[in-house]
Amino acid sequence: MHADRTSTTRFAVPVDAALRAAGWQPGRWDIKQAEFWADTLRDHTSPAGHRHAVFPAAVEAWAEFGGLRITPTGPGRQIAPATLHLDPLHGLHMARTLGDLGRALDTETCPLGTETDTDSLLAIDTEGRVYALDHTGDWYLGPDIDQALTALVSGIQPVRLTAG
Repeated sequence: MHADRTSTTRFAVPVDAALRAAGWQPGRWDIKQAEFWADTLRDHTSPAGHRHAVFPAAVEAWAEFGGLRITPTGPGRQIAPATLHLDPLHGLHMARTLGDLGRALDTETCPLGTETDTDSLLAIDTEGRVYALDHTGDWYLGPDIDQALTALVSGIQPVRLTAG
């Protein structure tokens, strides 16, 4: 059964509060900005010839959450909550890294934004699963944007991706 996208119970109260404080509301949909990011990423080629994959799951996440600067309040459950800037251009120069992650996971990945305190790059795959990449490794944040945002804002320890 698919959850109602405009339900007031979509996110836990602290997550909902952090998202609303950042400017999100149910039904937010800025497709023009999402298409601008899609075009910018599609048009970018790294000096070594690497290109970004752009796909519907990424565009939909950008349309709803793109541009938000999310600053959680309160302590995290297991780790410090993440301060986020959901702007995929933080990953503009990471086409090779994202391509490598996608190949390792047998999918394609695209940038979603960054954890501003740690410079972790957030990425989304074609199925809508969300990951973080930082100097300590690659992390699985959740099967969809809602669960990933909940984990990040709530300070839930992510799962490390292991090679092999």
